[in-house]
Amino acid sequence: MSLIETDWLEKNLDKIKIIDCSWHMPQTKRIGFEEYKISHIPEALFFDLDENSNKNTDLPHMLVNKSEWENIVSNMGIKKEDKIIIYDNSDVISSCRCWFNFIYFGHDPNLVHILNGGFKKWINENRKVSNDLPHYEKSNYKSFEKKDLVKDKNSIDENIKMQTFKVIDARSKERFDGKVPEPRKGLRSGKIKNSFCIPFNYCLNEDRTFKDIEKLKKIFNSFLKNINEKNIVFSCGSGVTACVLALAYSLINDKYQPCIYDGSWAEYGII
Repeated sequence: MSLIETDWLEKNLDKIKIIDCSWHMPQTKRIGFEEYKISHIPEALFFDLDENSNKNTDLPHMLVNKSEWENIVSNMGIKKEDKIIIYDNSDVISSCRCWFNFIYFGHDPNLVHILNGGFKKWINENRKVSNDLPHYEKSNYKSFEKKDLVKDKNSIDENIKMQTFKVIDARSKERFDGKVPEPRKGLRSGKIKNSFCIPFNYCLNEDRTFKDIEKLKKIFNSFLKNINEKNIVFSCGSGVTACVLALAYSLINDKYQPCIYDGSWAEYGII
């Protein structure tokens, strides 16, 4: 199970590594790191989705290369055997993108978890916070890439003909159906041919916790004949909320390894 509850985390703060991966859509005018510096879960490190993405492309949030990832994680003092709890204070549950990154680069999936309900739930329960910026001694983190967990545009185009996997889009129905313009400039409206739409919010309760297993099964059952399918690829606007769906699906299918179209509509929708 990839979710950790706040009660467990509070009792185990000294036994794990905690990451704040709060990222906000540009139009919100919120900056995750500035909010983190004011208040965060004690001993939490900050993971900046923008800074820790590929700088050699105009596409947002693309994966870095193996050596860059090792440098990023080593500078955080994280080791291969560390149990990692990731949270966010974001409406788009950005922690799931960090969760995916660690799994893609070979960290044991059983050691990478999301705090259910994130920082909002932690705060609402009046749990301890801090503004201290922790520092850990640099590690020598080594990774390996699970390249089958990422699809590129060529594989997406090929799949339109071959239909070897299903593509599920996490954007809103209005964006998916092309009824509203994309928030990013230079993108057409619409969807990948033959793809399905499950807006990521469908998988969340009002308090931003994930819905229970039975409700998630009903959501995915409405689009998939078999919720034990492994050949599922998730897409979205820029590769963030796709990971929310990937985590939700992994909660009901423990054989599923998260697979993402990394470029998502930011690449596929370029005019």
